[in-house]
Amino acid sequence: MEILKTYKLYIGGQFPRTESGRTYPVLAADGSHVANACLASRKDVRNAVQAARKAQAAWAGRSAFNRSQIAYRMAEMLEDRKTLFVNELQSMGASLSAAQSEVQQAIDRCVYYAGWADKYQALISSVNPVSSPHFNFSTPEAMGVVGVVACQQTALLGLISQILPVIIGGNTVVVLANTNQPLCAITFAEVLATSDVPGGVVNILTGEVGEMLPTLAGHMDVNALSLAPLPSALSIAAQEAAVDNLKRCKLYTTDLSATTAQGLHYISDFQEIKTTWHPIEQIAGGAGGY
Repeated sequence: MEILKTYKLYIGGQFPRTESGRTYPVLAADGSHVANACLASRKDVRNAVQAARKAQAAWAGRSAFNRSQIAYRMAEMLEDRKTLFVNELQSMGASLSAAQSEVQQAIDRCVYYAGWADKYQALISSVNPVSSPHFNFSTPEAMGVVGVVACQQTALLGLISQILPVIIGGNTVVVLANTNQPLCAITFAEVLATSDVPGGVVNILTGEVGEMLPTLAGHMDVNALSLAPLPSALSIAAQEAAVDNLKRCKLYTTDLSATTAQGLHYISDFQEIKTTWHPIEQIAGGAGGY
């Protein structure tokens, strides 16, 4: 007898069912039934934000080298599950060659951001000239909890293109997966669970984006939003809800599955710049010193 896979949510390193008990059918390109996915509720969104906040300080406190190791481990686990991801993409209507290409690009993107983990700080930081006896440094710091509305056009590559640069910078995320193609998102959660990613760093919810996004955008403990291309009304509503605690909203209008949808700016979009002033002790005779 065939054992059908159960697709659950991913919150705090665990795979719970939605607290509402609701599911919805995931349909193939030809309209046939593929699986049932959890229809997450507003309570699930709040639980995910709580888990992300709890994990954020410890994750940001890890060394850049360690975050790099973990991202590389994700690529290894993706490689191990390559056939499974290809099968899921095909069930959603992708051709074999297109599915294989998307999975390989997703693996490459994990390796790409693993390489950035210990380098972006040096490129974003600066030593600033000032007209007083001080050293003035500007350095990047993680923003905190970032709400991610995943790309609704791709099942895997767009998702990874939004998650990796955000968490590499020390943030934690609550992800609203592709509504119609959520299978790869939950299978990617299994990759995260076996890649030494601490519970709560990445939280993935499936369901109707239009139902979950107002709660995520208006949550006072979410610091920023990463929004893939969305219907105009939904995007505007999210930005309006984000005003209450001045969330940074980054709206991506380009194809997040493109080969060019990677780079330093995807990391810096979710970094705060902290400037530090350090006085220079004046030594007798006029010479400056430390």
